[in-house]
Amino acid sequence: MDTFENLTKYKIFLSVAENKSISKAAAQLYISRPAVSITIRKLEENLNTTLFIRKSKGVELTEKGRLLYDQAKKALGMLSDTEKSLRFPLYTGYLRIASSSVLCKHFLMPYLKAFSGSYPNTELAVTCTSSAEAYSMIEACGIDLALVVKPENAGAAVYHSLGVIDYTFVCAPAYREKLNCKNDEIFECANIMLLDQDNVSRKHINRYYAKNNIIPLRILEVNEMDMLIEFAKMSIGVSCVVKQFVEQELEAGTLMENALSNPIPPREIGFLYNDIQPFNENILKFLNIEGCKK
Repeated sequence: MDTFENLTKYKIFLSVAENKSISKAAAQLYISRPAVSITIRKLEENLNTTLFIRKSKGVELTEKGRLLYDQAKKALGMLSDTEKSLRFPLYTGYLRIASSSVLCKHFLMPYLKAFSGSYPNTELAVTCTSSAEAYSMIEACGIDLALVVKPENAGAAVYHSLGVIDYTFVCAPAYREKLNCKNDEIFECANIMLLDQDNVSRKHINRYYAKNNIIPLRILEVNEMDMLIEFAKMSIGVSCVVKQFVEQELEAGTLMENALSNPIPPREIGFLYNDIQPFNENILKFLNIEGCKK
């Protein structure tokens, strides 16, 4: 195959792999669906292997397809970096990061500000998504760094700890006075406000409930922790939040803790990255940025 023809084929191949869909890849690349299908078929024929498993709702990479994806992603990334370095001599590469919105706001933002100030010629891309999706993006080499709660098994990824986050139940002083009960009794008489069931923090709280035989009488669910904080300040109920996120409110007295005799276990957060070659040195620059490194 011609070298330039190869580049086009591999760009189409990467798009299909990342979208897990020929139709979505076609839409993303602004070409027809048959053109994408023909390109993938020719690539498989030339390589004498099957790259995708066809399913009713899309496609999935085979083992050999995954191998090709990893190498093609690296190769095209290196080519893109080289082109930028030639066109823009001050260009110092890229760094792609994923994090949940709340971790981005409260933990990632200082890193982003410090890094962009120290390395203004490095291209930064930040994706706000769920922690589960951030794990998947790391595994697929779709990003360089993921800020997540420490996984039970990081697999081949390297984990860089930022310390622990603490969970607590908070409410407005006026709401707490209205309850007229002990802290450990809030589950029996208060509106308990939690993140929705799919959230990793909610799953952590559910395990705490199960272990301690707690069954809240009334549960209100939201999909963002910032909303939990605002609802608590509005005296709607008692919110389970990360303590580090409400330190100012606790100090100002707009919120108060409901300290339990059996506290919720803390959780560790940190960065995940793949130590693969060619290694993106901007990862280590980011982790060791002055004023943020532990």
